[in-house]
Amino acid sequence: MTDLDNARTEDKSLPADATLLIVDDDEPFRNRLGRALEKRGFQPILAAGVSDAGAVLKDIAPAFAVVDLRLEDGDGLQVVNKIHDKREDCRVIMLTGYGNIATAVAAVKAGAIDYLPKPADADDVEKALLAKPGERPAPPENPMSADRVRWEHIQRVYELCDHNVSETARRLGMHRRTLQRILAKRAPR
Repeated sequence: MTDLDNARTEDKSLPADATLLIVDDDEPFRNRLGRALEKRGFQPILAAGVSDAGAVLKDIAPAFAVVDLRLEDGDGLQVVNKIHDKREDCRVIMLTGYGNIATAVAAVKAGAIDYLPKPADADDVEKALLAKPGERPAPPENPMSADRVRWEHIQRVYELCDHNVSETARRLGMHRRTLQRILAKRAPR
């Protein structure tokens, strides 16, 4: 994860309503992203999952939202739909550790304006939230290396297979011992 806490305090022409709903089941990430974006002028409201987000949306219709795709109690696309039922013009960014085309298409169809891979940097999230409609934000200055993307994907599949090395190797189409060697190494930069 990049340094979310190095937040600039300058205001990049935020609208008067800068309420920001952050929905992520990773508590440390959610809190750090909330603090970093608060320093940038947003008014973050934090939620741990689909049910928490639903409770928040009963009282508040945020102008912005950052939603994780996979949540412990459901799918982030459900949250995006609830947000747009409450406020159609909410600018939603979808975050995910599962970077593939199918999930990106699903996120955009649900109404997300952008799709960022995790771990996302607060600068990238801010750029995506404040990009003018129809305009894409500049690419990240320090994107993940190809080795890191591969490692993140392997870790995610391993986690989804309940840490079963044989099943993970089968799904990834690699030899079990090769996978064990990869899992034993540190994450690349």
